[in-house]
Amino acid sequence: MISIQPLLFSAAVVSTSYRRTFLLSTVSAMSTSTSQSCSNNGKSAIVFLHGLGDSPAGWSHLEDELPSIRKNLGKDVHYVFPPAPTVGLTINGGMEMPGWFDLFDWPIGITAKDDRDGKMAAAQQIEDTIEKLESEMGIPPSRVVVGGFSQGGAVALLAAYHRRVEGRVPFAGCVCLSGWLTLKDELKVTPEVAKSTPLFWGHGTWDDKVLFEQQAHGVEKLRESGVDVSDYNYPMGHQSHPEEMSMMAEFVEKALFPKE
Repeated sequence: MISIQPLLFSAAVVSTSYRRTFLLSTVSAMSTSTSQSCSNNGKSAIVFLHGLGDSPAGWSHLEDELPSIRKNLGKDVHYVFPPAPTVGLTINGGMEMPGWFDLFDWPIGITAKDDRDGKMAAAQQIEDTIEKLESEMGIPPSRVVVGGFSQGGAVALLAAYHRRVEGRVPFAGCVCLSGWLTLKDELKVTPEVAKSTPLFWGHGTWDDKVLFEQQAHGVEKLRESGVDVSDYNYPMGHQSHPEEMSMMAEFVEKALFPKE
């Protein structure tokens, strides 16, 4: 049995010294942020998924950080941070923690086994969130960027590319930070999605949790399907980087405001 600490996949505010500051709070201490979080009414939306063992609080800083980099990502953009359900981890002897799906292999390389049911359920949760944005706030999927870190990035890719079948409106863009492409044998990207949903993928060259090989492998598969991929790597482990945040903000701005 492999012991994984609850905050192994969580994120923190990026430090100016290029080091990640880990959240030291326990999951229970962050319970006040586990409900879906949104900003004031906007014309576009960013839906961002946290990683394993984390909560919406782990990435809520994006609501302030991205507009500080690109002002268009401020008042007219809705920020949504969905909470993951509590799941048992096979690699942790069934230990439960917030997560989007089960894990069977460690570290997570390109041969890692998929929890198909868990991943499909997670993708459905995100789709329900996006449908609610449209029905309650009038924000269509074409004005939504979906993204995530680690497990959240894996689910974002699944929702943006596997699940947007013919007849479903593509997203404005997708962001994958230190994530991986899952259910590769089921990947069928429609021409409309390939044309309409560009991807930003950032990954650490020293990542020993979601291995760096995952980026090249996933990017190749998606490019073969016609997806416009902007992929970047950084000298870091399983974490975030100031330059990555800057490039992500630029990408999201172009996706949501292509004529500006």
